Amino acid sequence: MNIIPLGERMEFIEELAALHHSEWGHLNPSLTLEKRIGKLASLAGGRSIPSIFIATSGNELIGSAALVLEDMQSRPDLSPWLAAVYVKEKYRSQGVASALVAKCEYEAKRSKVDTLYLYTEFASKLYERLGWRSLEPCMYRDVSVNIMYKEI
Repeated sequence: MNIIPLGERMEFIEELAALHHSEWGHLNPSLTLEKRIGKLASLAGGRSIPSIFIATSGNELIGSAALVLEDMQSRPDLSPWLAAVYVKEKYRSQGVASALVAKCEYEAKRSKVDTLYLYTEFASKLYERLGWRSLEPCMYRDVSVNIMYKEI
């Protein structure tokens, strides 16, 4: 498995956008697939914030994770965010998400970030195992989520 900036393998952008749209489209119905591709392209360039990393195995995309300045419009006081952590189902429970999160934490630390934030619907246990702590449960766009943080 390799973890690289999306910008190094732009041939995966449409597939990644479709995966993200399928997973999180309910959180922002106005974000069309085309707009999602544009948003990913804006993150694809580098290793600082904002940026997006992908996990690949040979010529297959297997997952992603991003660093963004804003991820919850209702919490502009929190920044930056770990976002878009996604692993294809057949690769789950194999350490891919942990490696992607570790890569983002490393890049955030290189960018002099002290604390990262994320929100999740279902993966709080995973992030707790990786050292993240719950900040608060809340409703975001009519969905129950848990805001978490990690001092890095």
